[in-house]
Amino acid sequence: MSEDAVIIAPPIQAETQAVQWTARYGTRNYRPLPIAVYRASGVRVWDTEGREYLDCVGCYSAVACGHLNAAVVGAARAQLEKMAIVGRVVDTPELGVFLKRLCEYTQMDRACPMNSGAEAVETAIKIARKWAYTVKGVPRGQAEILVAEGNFHGRTTTIAGLSSEARYRDDFGPSTPGFRVVPFGDHASVAGAISERTAAVLMEPIQAEGGVVLPPPGFMAGLRRLCAERNVLLIWDEVQTGFCRTGARFAWQHEEARPDMVCLGKALGGGVYPVSAVAGRDEVMCVLEPGDHGSTFGGNPLAAVVGLAAMDEMDRLGLAERSARLGDLLRAGLTSIRLPIVKDVRGRGLLIGLEVNESVCAKGLNLAFLSEGILTKETRARTFRFAPPLTIEEDDVYEIVRRTGRALAAMS
Repeated sequence: MSEDAVIIAPPIQAETQAVQWTARYGTRNYRPLPIAVYRASGVRVWDTEGREYLDCVGCYSAVACGHLNAAVVGAARAQLEKMAIVGRVVDTPELGVFLKRLCEYTQMDRACPMNSGAEAVETAIKIARKWAYTVKGVPRGQAEILVAEGNFHGRTTTIAGLSSEARYRDDFGPSTPGFRVVPFGDHASVAGAISERTAAVLMEPIQAEGGVVLPPPGFMAGLRRLCAERNVLLIWDEVQTGFCRTGARFAWQHEEARPDMVCLGKALGGGVYPVSAVAGRDEVMCVLEPGDHGSTFGGNPLAAVVGLAAMDEMDRLGLAERSARLGDLLRAGLTSIRLPIVKDVRGRGLLIGLEVNESVCAKGLNLAFLSEGILTKETRARTFRFAPPLTIEEDDVYEIVRRTGRALAAMS
């Protein structure tokens, strides 16, 4: 940065003004909680009025390493003193090291770097289709990909079209053909839906956005065997479940259901920068040729060093083991809240859903959580997601349980 550079920071706004301006000048595609967060550190955030909250949203798993992790921020700052982006017209040392480390971390052969999780999923879809045509021999234009009911893979038009949620899909058609929806966790239905035209099965190991829905035990391993037997690619979307969130590096490892491709994102950006990728087996990834696919920002030097720092911190801090241990503690604590409005508590690692009864006003419970200093929000089926940074301490877990109990009691 040049010595005469001027650093421009947004003025501190009163909370009401920040909320009003966002509503006035932004599109209405979000219904945020009625606060404006101004500062974050570790597992806590503060609003513009100075109130402190335990962050149980965790930016949908993106801040696994904690808000403003010192090592990740330091790596980004150092890289910004040298170079940020140059494009894939040239190679960079940062990208080469990042790709090698990512493949080692995921136990895959090759990776294609992108930016957002949705882009990673779109990339996997393109690769699967080209593999179907050039390797499996599916007639061009006829490849089909099986997806799960209740899925959430992103917001692009192609992905919205394969959603089973009408509000995500209906007003954005015509939908892209080539997808077939099957029940999540139903091995027989998947087996019955596979045909000679099936290129891949694309699923989340746990449906986070769908309400923290887990498949039955053995489903992932069974799906791995089925895909191998029927010459179909298995693609796990681990954008939200990956990088230690569920108590293992990746959720597929709980059943050794190794994919042919895995979609990555969110936590790979260390909580400071959008970084995503698709990693997969050599014979699958190598169907891409120059000109088939690309991204202006994908794999840029800044993204590469951020991703490297994030993975290093996950190992250094033992976040997989930490997530497993503290996730069991948090789930047990939430389960112990025996109030009539609690319908179910489920999850794995530090990805936990607390589902409330149909009679509960979600908006009212949101406000009750905020009043107790808990930042969470409902997803589908009235399930409130608890996905705090994996750097959370044991005392924080107990505090989350206490505050959650008081918020639920206030609504009972």
